[in-house]
Amino acid sequence: MSDRKYRQRGYRDEDREERPRRGQEKKPREPRDGPWGRGLGAPTFNAFRCNNCGTKIEDYSPLPLDAVCPKCEADLHTCTHCSNFDPSAAFECREPIPVRVMKKAKRNECELFQPKVAKEFNEEQGSVRDAKAAFDNLFNF
Repeated sequence: MSDRKYRQRGYRDEDREERPRRGQEKKPREPRDGPWGRGLGAPTFNAFRCNNCGTKIEDYSPLPLDAVCPKCEADLHTCTHCSNFDPSAAFECREPIPVRVMKKAKRNECELFQPKVAKEFNEEQGSVRDAKAAFDNLFNF
């Protein structure tokens, strides 16, 4: 226990040991070699998926007008599957179009259609079985 009665700042400061306060002195961060975010630098690939069910479409580069999803049979040549679709833009399209397409989820014959492609992580991360087996191996002595 301390020999002082009061611990306020300014009361007998001359004999008090100096220690940093919380949040005042921070150590500088050490530089890192790799990326900082989750998954940055991991191998990725481009994928085109159906908006209705999420099925990955393999052959999408020349998408025909009558293309449908193999799982849910939804039309794929629609505004909702296009990379130019933007609800906040004029006529809900980033490209200048003369007439608004009324039904965005129905098939249309727009020449400006480009499939909406997203970057995804490779599926080589491991499966549920691998994770479960690794967890079970923790407790096997």
